[in-house]
Amino acid sequence: MSSSALDDEPQHTTLSPHHQEPHHQEPRHPELHHPKMALAARIALVVLLVAELMDILDQSVVLTALPAIQESTGAGPAAVQWLTTGYSLPVAVGLITGGRLGDLYGRRRVLLIGTTVFTAASLLCGLATGPGVLIGARMLQGVGVALMIPQVLASLHVTFEGRNRSKAFGLYGAVLSLANVFGPVMGGLLTEADLFGLSWRPIFLVNVPVGLAVLFLGRRFIPESTVQKADRLDLTGMLLSALAVVLILFPLTEGHTHHWPLWCFGLLAIGFLVLGVFLRHQQRKQGNAPLVPLLLFRVGQFSGGMAAQLLHGLLCGLFFMTWTLYLQRGLGMSPSRAAMAFVLLSLGELAGAAIAAKSAGRFARRLPQTGSLIATAAMAAYGLQAHSCGADLTLLAMAAPVVLIGFGLGMVSGPLADMSLAPVRHEDAGAASGLFNTAMHLGIALGTALTALVFFAVTGGSSDAGLNRDAFLTVLWWVGGLLVLMWALMFCLPKHANSQAD
Repeated sequence: MSSSALDDEPQHTTLSPHHQEPHHQEPRHPELHHPKMALAARIALVVLLVAELMDILDQSVVLTALPAIQESTGAGPAAVQWLTTGYSLPVAVGLITGGRLGDLYGRRRVLLIGTTVFTAASLLCGLATGPGVLIGARMLQGVGVALMIPQVLASLHVTFEGRNRSKAFGLYGAVLSLANVFGPVMGGLLTEADLFGLSWRPIFLVNVPVGLAVLFLGRRFIPESTVQKADRLDLTGMLLSALAVVLILFPLTEGHTHHWPLWCFGLLAIGFLVLGVFLRHQQRKQGNAPLVPLLLFRVGQFSGGMAAQLLHGLLCGLFFMTWTLYLQRGLGMSPSRAAMAFVLLSLGELAGAAIAAKSAGRFARRLPQTGSLIATAAMAAYGLQAHSCGADLTLLAMAAPVVLIGFGLGMVSGPLADMSLAPVRHEDAGAASGLFNTAMHLGIALGTALTALVFFAVTGGSSDAGLNRDAFLTVLWWVGGLLVLMWALMFCLPKHANSQAD
């Protein structure tokens, strides 16, 4: 690539004080930067988005299959919980390191290594006969994802420029929206179909041919990009960051299950202490191949985008978990009918993401900010409707506000990622992508933990319909407040679109 991603974006603040050319390898396909994407660029984009799709699907596809898995393997309640926790923890722990590995050793190479690990682990999941092997294979899947996913955003950032990049990030947001609804639906359909008498196993085995296709096409069409003068990986920083994330996320994940014992708060305190040690270590390493280039956070566009992404994850973790309980317990819907509500919301998300992709960055921060305001207004309307209708609220009646909530949220994901990462030098793209993804995962964990304070504190774990409806109304106030804060943080993003976009 002959120029920085900032060369055609004067509205973006550069992270290089002297505007020096970043050191990175030339992508092998210069035609990727033409106004119209060439065929090779389109195939590379599809491969990258499919890699992202596999991650999001595997976070949710297991949920609807859990009863069948429990019955088949004899897994106890703790083991069932670790089928999801065992996947998410390695992802959150390894994202920052995975991003930096891509910077140093080649983003395509690390993506393909992660895909190989993920595909092999998926095969092992499908062959597992007991909960222990299945949990171990799920953890191995998480390791593969931690290597794969930072390379997706980083490769989109360094491979495409101008409007092509904005379109690519818009499609990235659409894939996230699609996966959120397709995962649980696919898990239920494959489990109920009982293909070849395999019960739940196809939900994992389907990853094998898809992973092999990503390996074959990715090696052929994704251009390699890396830092030319690669330094050694900051092993001390890697260990400190991993330890800090584990000590923070583990008690947040397990706290509600164990009724928030004292050791949870002790681990949290130690985790934040280790995080402080990590940041101090990174300050000393600046200029000497740090794991996290702290210079990234000196630019409001990146740090504000990171904070907005954290809040985005937090409100999603809080809203979607409690919404499921509200639909089934508060309104008495069956699981399949509640799933239809998620389909309505995801259709709205797809429409919003499609608009974001078509806009190609022309509206800059105004587009995601408009999406935040639409989602906030729809949340308020939904809350008023839920309060007035009570137990009589039907799926048809709630369709309009639910679709609008999804529509607003769909306008946020792609543009937020695009503009947050826009000022990042190509040599730091992997680290920045890892940080951005970590913000989302940490936000979801915080949102899930917050349910104990704003939802379960009201219901007390009861299945009483009235209590669950009242608790959900409280949640909507919190989610609305988080949306307003996210809207305010987006003022850190560029106000004007790039007038020189190709």
